[in-house]
Amino acid sequence: MFTLKTIAAVGLSLALSGCATFGNNVDYTAVAGNDFVSANYRAADALQTQLRGKLDGDKPLIMATIVNIDALEHSSMLGRVVSEQISTRLAQAGLPMLEMKLRNSVYLKRNQGELMLTRELGEVAGTHKAQAVVVGSYAETRDTIFINIKVIQPNTNLVLAGHDYVLAKQGTIRSMLVPD
Repeated sequence: MFTLKTIAAVGLSLALSGCATFGNNVDYTAVAGNDFVSANYRAADALQTQLRGKLDGDKPLIMATIVNIDALEHSSMLGRVVSEQISTRLAQAGLPMLEMKLRNSVYLKRNQGELMLTRELGEVAGTHKAQAVVVGSYAETRDTIFINIKVIQPNTNLVLAGHDYVLAKQGTIRSMLVPD
């Protein structure tokens, strides 16, 4: 005879297995194995290493949105996520990162984030007393994404640190390149 607990357990198992067959059938093991986050963290670690002894510990840094090298006034989800992850990792390393999304005085273009062109660096950094700005660009090929990240001193435009890296243009990354 089946008990109420047995029937409930079988019903729950069927319901959960049914959920797995609906929707997008996402394979989360493939996403978990993606090198995207660790590649961005390695880039931030390389910047942080190069910045040792070059920064004042009390003054903040600003993270600009990583932009498409072929259209410097445009970004994508990829550029925004790379920016967020690099900023997070630099903050984890103890660098004072200023969160620009919380500032009313910075114009944010819809779906583009905190884009910063060279002419704007000095003005925005001066307003927020930032000692450096992290900027970058990405370039797409058929199979890869080339990313360049630099830390720039806004009053001199000198590059204090820089790092280049390449990502394979696969499923998750490819989907983040869809234009806004």
